[in-house]
Amino acid sequence: MNITLKPEQAEFVRARLTSGRYRDPDDVIDKALTLLEQQEQRLEELRQKIAIGTEQIQNGQVTDGETVFANFQAKINRFSQSDT
Repeated sequence: MNITLKPEQAEFVRARLTSGRYRDPDDVIDKALTLLEQQEQRLEELRQKIAIGTEQIQNGQVTDGETVFANFQAKINRFSQSDT
């Protein structure tokens, strides 16, 4: 497969090679594709979590925000007291 890079992309690859972090352009492209794959996986995980949260909201499985923050504050207070 042949890939044509835009001038700014080619310069980016050259800069990475000059830094010494990568042996050759293939290393740079491999890293970029690995990061893209990880990003897409995280995005899919977030979409799934959003779908679950949306379903829970539709089913009335929610907690009032004030209750959540009160619980956080109680945990913070307990943590602070255990340090003294």
